[in-house]
Amino acid sequence: MKSMAIGELAERFGLATHVLRHWESMGLLEPARRAGGQREYGRADLERVALILMGKEAGFTLGELRVLLSAPSPMDHRDVLRRHVEELEQRISRARMAKELIEHALACPHTFAECEHARDQIAARIPPLPDQVSNDAS
Repeated sequence: MKSMAIGELAERFGLATHVLRHWESMGLLEPARRAGGQREYGRADLERVALILMGKEAGFTLGELRVLLSAPSPMDHRDVLRRHVEELEQRISRARMAKELIEHALACPHTFAECEHARDQIAARIPPLPDQVSNDAS
């Protein structure tokens, strides 16, 4: 495979070139440089961009990806991976509850104001007053 310029790599992934420059400034990419100082991307860079995009799709921040991809193996950072799995589980749980509420709304003949199920769901999302939290904790 021949090397690519930054515009070619960006176009291949549907990204703006400034995104690749930002990732480079964060230490996520380290392209080779041509004699004139231009960035030169090869196969390893293609794979790295694909990994970064996969990580972003999984919900990792760029900072987390920098940590994970700086090690020979992501398994060297099990703490980051475990923490992320917990966050994903919470997001999945919230998404399931949202889906159930929408499915119920589609099947329910009542408005949200009239529907006991919807009212319970809405009430559960309202945080208590600060003095109620401290009184409940006592």
